[in-house]
Order: sequence, then C-alpha cells, then structure tokens
Amino acid sequence: MTSSAGLKKVLVTGAGSGFGHEVTMRLAKKGFDVVAAVEIYAQVQTLKRQAAERGVSLQVEKLDVTNDGDRRKALAWNVEILVNNAGMGEGGSTVDIPAFNIRNQFEVNVTGPLLLTQGIAKQMAKRGTGRIVWVSSREGLNVNPFTGIYSASKHAVEAIAETMAYELQEFGIEVATVNPGPFLTGFNDRMFQTWESWEDNPSERLYDYSKLAFPRSQFDPEAVYATMTAVAAGEVDSYRNLEPKSMIDETKHLQEVPWDRKVTDGLGTRPQSIQNSYDMEPETPVSG
Repeated sequence: MTSSAGLKKVLVTGAGSGFGHEVTMRLAKKGFDVVAAVEIYAQVQTLKRQAAERGVSLQVEKLDVTNDGDRRKALAWNVEILVNNAGMGEGGSTVDIPAFNIRNQFEVNVTGPLLLTQGIAKQMAKRGTGRIVWVSSREGLNVNPFTGIYSASKHAVEAIAETMAYELQEFGIEVATVNPGPFLTGFNDRMFQTWESWEDNPSERLYDYSKLAFPRSQFDPEAVYATMTAVAAGEVDSYRNLEPKSMIDETKHLQEVPWDRKVTDGLGTRPQSIQNSYDMEPETPVSG
C-alpha cells in the first residue's frame, strides 16, 4: 500500500458555485493540483477568471456527472483525490414531486457520482492509494418536511460511502463524508423554488408552495469551507464530518426518534417542523 501523504491531483465536482467553488480555490492555494469540474461550458471561463482574481491556478473542465461522455473524460486526469460535491436539491412534499424530478434528483446526487467514482476508484486501487470524499448532508442522517426526496438521495449517498469505505480499505483508499447542515449559500432556498418548473397539475398538489420557505435559519458557510478543504487535503482523518458541530447532538437525537414514534402520534395536527416553513422568511441567517 502506498502512503496517501503525497496525493496531489484533486478533482472537485460541482465547482461552479457553493461549497465546491470555494474549496477548489482553497485547495489550489494549498498547492494541490486541482481539476475544478463545472456542469456546463458557460461556467468554465467564469471560474477561470475567478481563479485568476484569487491568484490561483485551476484546470477547469466541463463535467456533468449525469453525462457518460463527461465521466469517461475524467478517467484521463489521473485523479488521486475525488471530492464528490456536485448535487442539486428538489424541494416539495414526497407526495407532490413529479416523477421526472424524483428521477433527476437521484441521477444527479447518486447515480451519476457513483458511476464517476467507479472508474476513478479502480484507478486508485491499481495505484494502491487514493482518497474519496462524499459531500453528503445532515439530511443524509435526518429528515425534514419538504426536503424528503433530497434527503432520500443523501441517505443513499451515506449507504454507498459507508459500504465503499469497507470495500476499498484493502486497496489503500480512504473514504470520508462531509455532512453540511443548514448553511446560507443559496442552495437551501433554491430547493424551495423548484416547484415553479414542475410539469404537473398544480390543483392536485397537497401544498401551496408559494407559501412555504426553507424552515430553518442558516449558518455562515465558513465552517464547511474549512472542514471540507481539510478532509480533502487529508488533514482530518475522521470518516464522518458534520458541520456545524453545534448540531451533532441534535442530529444523533433525531436519529433515535423513529424508534419511539407511534403511528398515531399527532394525527390530525400540523407538526411544528411544517409550520416553520410557513413562518420562516427565505435566507434567514442564524443570529449571533
């Protein structure tokens, strides 16, 4: 087995915005050889310009994880560290979201990244070293109303990543997850707008989504930038990395709740977690 200490070639998917955008910049600044993958060609020049403004060098590539041709292209990049960050969020009730949107959620968050990882992981196995970082979510461990399909995709990512960690350990490949909670990057609020493009009959929806917003106040994303960069760089060796750390106890508690829940609990009443979506304003930051 080769040491992972000298790994330098990093592929970050979904680098056009959010966590991936900032982490590519920070890894490049640390001296890593970074391939920053964006979903569409229109993002390539923008990211190159932004990298130049930050004084870092990036290899910017168009890589839509759902596109087989794009995934094959990545096999030529000799990736030593893979950060599976690309993803999207579909908001809405589990009983309202149309079939296309359900399938697309899993294609983008689960199937595409896994197929990309399969090829790269086999290259790593031949070298006897590598690092794979799955950007999951706190919702890979818990659930919230109106983000259930997104949460289901991240629960799937959790199962894949944990299984992969066992399957790849004998080949010298490290596997880790990063689990962001509610952070103010715009991602969560965009999830609550996807209904605007649904191809369905609005009169048949159980909920009026024009009245709903992401149900929690959101944290400054700096904690995720720092943790995700450190995990990718191999400076943190914990398998699961949840941010903000202040939510770890709540997350563990909520994992226990279904064991005690009764099927009759609260029947005929609206849970507070759903009422929060009616009461919350979009893009509300955590105070203090």
